[in-house]
Amino acid sequence: MEVFLEPKRTRQVAPGANLQQTAYWGRLKKQQGRGARAFDIRLDAHGASDMLVVLRTIGPGARMAYVPFGPEMLPDAIQRGTWLEKISRQLAPHLPEDCIFIRYDLPWQSPWVNEPSRYTADNQWLGAPKIRVQEMRMNFDTAYWNLRRAPTDLLPPDTVLVDVEADRDRILKRMKPKTRYNIRLSARKGVSVRDAGIDGLPVWYDMYRRTVRRHGMNLNDMDYFASAFRVENQGCQSPASVHLLLAEAGGHPLAGIILAISGSRATYLYGASAAERKNLMGSYAVQWEAISRAHKAGCTEYDLFGVSPNPDPEHPMYGLFRFKTGFGGRMLHRQGCWDYPLDEDRYAVFRASEMAGPGFAAG
Repeated sequence: MEVFLEPKRTRQVAPGANLQQTAYWGRLKKQQGRGARAFDIRLDAHGASDMLVVLRTIGPGARMAYVPFGPEMLPDAIQRGTWLEKISRQLAPHLPEDCIFIRYDLPWQSPWVNEPSRYTADNQWLGAPKIRVQEMRMNFDTAYWNLRRAPTDLLPPDTVLVDVEADRDRILKRMKPKTRYNIRLSARKGVSVRDAGIDGLPVWYDMYRRTVRRHGMNLNDMDYFASAFRVENQGCQSPASVHLLLAEAGGHPLAGIILAISGSRATYLYGASAAERKNLMGSYAVQWEAISRAHKAGCTEYDLFGVSPNPDPEHPMYGLFRFKTGFGGRMLHRQGCWDYPLDEDRYAVFRASEMAGPGFAAG
């Protein structure tokens, strides 16, 4: 399998299913102060693909080349490691000297999903095996045995994808009865949802700040979210649209999400909810509006963007699993983050410090 990688002359990434591999995402990351570069990847007998690479500062004089939900092309599931190795070695000369490793946040479904031994007796996914076993499989038949499972997944590997091609009645019918009931209950209680745009960001951010405090998560400043609405979309092959949906009742905000629509997929990027008036089911109303908008936009699926890998009450994302799986989607277990070190010594130091770090970071 021959691989040919070169910088894109137009610096434009073609639209795809993954928002994080679009021109919009590259422009967003540049606006947030990070470098972004686009590359062409060509394979013999397998066609061509684009790849967006974001340069992230990780310490004094040190950066990583981060590929969010890429590369999208997977020519042969058996040769994942050799494919990534060849891309990495061709990508390295195009990266800055202070780049100490490449990190791929792989969008591909985990190969362990097809292993019966990775399920419980009641068919619950156990996740991938120990890192040593994962690395043996990934590096099998590579020339340099240099791919490492990252200690941290920057984007959530486990998610729920809702099919939004069907009509609204069929979409509702696929949901769990309690979810369907709560959507209808919110309507009966007078909850309305509007697209507030960037003007509604202060209201949403106040809810977000309180949500973060309740759950002990990392807090981003408001300008971080405002940048998602300020990205210049002109010239993109398939412009992304970003919406701030607010659920309200009697003038009081109940819940809100930032929704992105790009190509065939809509993505729930960020969410927040008020601690009060939970009985009005604002979170259900705002998700139903997002699903309806995705359907009207001609999307095929809605990515609810992050749950626990299985219904484990001890997992910090178990509450999201219960809420999001109620909307009737299918589980997707992605392969997560994999690293290709370019400077072994400095990578080892960074890896050691990262192993103590918490949870997911923004892409």
